[in-house]
Amino acid sequence: MREFSLPALYEVPADGNLTDLIRRNAAQHPAVPVIARKNAGGEWQDVTATDFFSEVRAVAKGLIASGVRPGDRVALMSPTRYEWTLFDFAIWSAGAVAVPVYETSSAEQVEWILGDSGAVACIVESGTHEAAVASVHDRLPELKHVWRIDAGAVEHLVSVGADISEKVVDERGATAVADSPATIVYTSGTTGRPKGCVLSHRAFFAECGNVVERLAPLFRTGESSVLLFLPLAHVFGRLVEVAAVMAPIKLGHVSDIKHLTDELAAFRPTMILGVPRVFEKVYNSARAKAQADGKGKIFDKAADTAITYSRALDSAGGPSVGLRFKHKVFDRLVYSKLRAVLGGRATHAISGGAPLGERLGHFYRGIGFTVLEGYGLTESCAATAFNPWDRTKIGTVGQPLPGSTVRIADDGEVLLHGEHLFSGYWNNEAATADAVSDGWFHTGDLGTVDEDGYLSITGRKKEIIVTAGGKNVAPAVIEDRIRADALIAECMVVGDGKPFIAALVTLDEEFLPRWAEQHGKAGRSVAELAKDPELLAAVQHAVDQGNAAVSKAESVRKFQILPNQFTEESGHVTPSLKLKRNVVMKDFAGEIEALYQH
Repeated sequence: MREFSLPALYEVPADGNLTDLIRRNAAQHPAVPVIARKNAGGEWQDVTATDFFSEVRAVAKGLIASGVRPGDRVALMSPTRYEWTLFDFAIWSAGAVAVPVYETSSAEQVEWILGDSGAVACIVESGTHEAAVASVHDRLPELKHVWRIDAGAVEHLVSVGADISEKVVDERGATAVADSPATIVYTSGTTGRPKGCVLSHRAFFAECGNVVERLAPLFRTGESSVLLFLPLAHVFGRLVEVAAVMAPIKLGHVSDIKHLTDELAAFRPTMILGVPRVFEKVYNSARAKAQADGKGKIFDKAADTAITYSRALDSAGGPSVGLRFKHKVFDRLVYSKLRAVLGGRATHAISGGAPLGERLGHFYRGIGFTVLEGYGLTESCAATAFNPWDRTKIGTVGQPLPGSTVRIADDGEVLLHGEHLFSGYWNNEAATADAVSDGWFHTGDLGTVDEDGYLSITGRKKEIIVTAGGKNVAPAVIEDRIRADALIAECMVVGDGKPFIAALVTLDEEFLPRWAEQHGKAGRSVAELAKDPELLAAVQHAVDQGNAAVSKAESVRKFQILPNQFTEESGHVTPSLKLKRNVVMKDFAGEIEALYQH
């Protein structure tokens, strides 16, 4: 057993709650822009700390006037947008508890979350969301109100609450203390019904307070900014929201990531929070564009130089004079253009949700944009470990959140302890008892901690594959390496009880047409391309790259390209894009069996 902890950098207020943050901002930074929102003309417009505080309170008055009481649950079903953050703080200001619902949730999922949480009201964005709630409303006896953002929900509540006094809002906002529930976030659930993780105001203070202190140079009030495009229904998105308000730094929201590069160019954030797929796509798109322009060799040389340069930064002597010169040349020709794609001002990103991969980590640091990898779960209020800005160790998910402890159990499982942990699963004492023992949360993840306290995640306990030969295989390592190839959308390793490891592969919808055009196969269907020798060789190359990271017994011997994507709509991934392995195994049982036919 091995454990590592760091002292807390932030003291959680004993009797405070998250509404204290917006009150403090209005008092101490009244004219500082804490949020930017899109106006009717599509331009970014600053919202000062004073204006945000006033609007939150006006909406909170409407909630109070509508009968929302302290401790009541109010659901939020909307993509990431300004109003999400506005309602989040308004719900807390009314003394209530926010319950996020993914905008992509089915009527059945909506019914479960609203019913299980006992939500008395639900705020939705659109008519589609409103219809989903309406279809199950008769089975939700606690649900009294449904307010729709694009039908004037904010204006309606401000109007309804006009007669509520400031004193009433102050009293309601003070009903919650540090250990009161702030939100119930339902895990997206790869198996079974989602469980509601109760996260207290204390958990958010401990989480965000220590993140902001440890990454202080990235959270400079009046200078720093972050563009939030992650779903706010996901706990990582809430970390970004609350940390930005806590610092405070300017926060912007983007709901449609199809035009993310345009939004980055217009907003120009100093920091980006994302998941590995975003950074993989930026790299793959830039490389594909360079190849299309006949500059593929230059890009690849620049990429290799960036990686070599970054690795040299970790060596005793640092980069050589020759490498520094080469790096400087490529900075002018290539790296500066890549940084411009990310808005031109961002020097750092925080990445979570899945491993970025060591090579890509070095590539980004080498171009002057350091991606700080972290690790966390809904139960740990997002990041429970992350790389510090000044001591990055690429290939790891960093050191524990200050004030918390990471322990590696005898069987390799990662255990967590700290104030940032959830209070338990809502209405589910049995699940809580299974997950928490003697104050330690059992993550279900396998990992190691090095002598400096840097954590590496090696797989999931429940996902361990045992081959017919008795070899234990953690699929995450090889899957992540294969998926790093631009051509691969998803990869799932199989082989439980089988003679060797194999894989199901889906192809990236965005990159595949480019590949087909470059190889004179434009217009061919996925089914046709899946049998094409050149494409099979390209996928085999990706598999070989994955195999290089593992032993021969763990390597993928055969693969099958599937004609369709693993999507939330198809039921194969969760809203946070985690594979539902049991569903994939069931739906593609024939394809898996075919891999083992001689």
